[in-house]
Amino acid sequence: MDRLHVLDNVTTCSPPSLGPLVDSFGRVHSNLRISVTDRCNIRCVYCMPESAQFLPRQDLLSFDEIERIVRVAAVLGIDKIRLTGGEPLVRRNLPDLIGRIAGIPGIKDIGLTTNGILLAPMARSLWDAGLRRINVSLDTLSPEKFLELTRRPGLESVIEGIIAAKEAGFDPVKVNAIAIKGTTEDEIVPLARFAREHGLELRFIEYMPLDVVASWERDKVLLASEILERLERDVASLRPTPDQDPRAPAADYDYVDGKGRVGVIASVSRPFCMSCNRIRLTADGKLRNCLFALEETDLRTLLRGGASDSMLTTALRESVSSKWEGHEINTSRFIKPERLMHSIGG
Repeated sequence: MDRLHVLDNVTTCSPPSLGPLVDSFGRVHSNLRISVTDRCNIRCVYCMPESAQFLPRQDLLSFDEIERIVRVAAVLGIDKIRLTGGEPLVRRNLPDLIGRIAGIPGIKDIGLTTNGILLAPMARSLWDAGLRRINVSLDTLSPEKFLELTRRPGLESVIEGIIAAKEAGFDPVKVNAIAIKGTTEDEIVPLARFAREHGLELRFIEYMPLDVVASWERDKVLLASEILERLERDVASLRPTPDQDPRAPAADYDYVDGKGRVGVIASVSRPFCMSCNRIRLTADGKLRNCLFALEETDLRTLLRGGASDSMLTTALRESVSSKWEGHEINTSRFIKPERLMHSIGG
């Protein structure tokens, strides 16, 4: 649909407080990613420093505050929520928040991204609370490489968490793996075979410039094309999955032999900015209209200052309206955000 036509419909047919969240490029936003904490129980080298400074607990949004933001956002067409961190499972009583969100009219889907360390004993309670989609971050099946990448032990706990999630009813359990040239290339095939054996949906994510020591270089990005070539050569033939959601960040491929599916999120080599429908809420209540945004909208101050729902609605609309065309990673204009990934929310 023509951009001006979309915006014209929103302007002329919808009261100011109603209608979808549409930016100046005609992108309709229906997906809100919420970081519930910046704390984490591992220290992935591409995500956070060994000695991280975490937010004081009083600076984190309360469950009441998160619920209120979701209720306002749901009226504006947000129907998909993903909970992130830091590591979201370190946030106490998280199933309670999931249950609250699941009960909000208009919310159709709740997902969670976790490193899996604490997942095994919590999988059933997360499912019972209303969570239906889960992504587990796992870059390697080698205990030595796991320790090198995360600076902590715990591979066995992650595997146990994946198995527990399947037993609790999550289907599929998705596994996210960061692809870094010179670091995780040898993990591609073992992870793919592991996923096929256990009925998991594996997704490789191109290495993005949100690293701790600003050591990111394009040459370190293991490109989607290289990942797919290796999978086809050493695992099994692939074909594009039919009827994919054009707004989804991953391009999915089915194994021709029928034994599973794999996805690639090519944020660097194949940016999907023009189909992006996501906004982000940090653990301290800052609204970001892009993962790489340089500006934020402070919803926490509004909430704690007695803002009305109308004021929150205006803040959401203005943030989405000001969203840029894309992140510009592949241009000389790119500016790395000051926040690290654990502080933004994965």
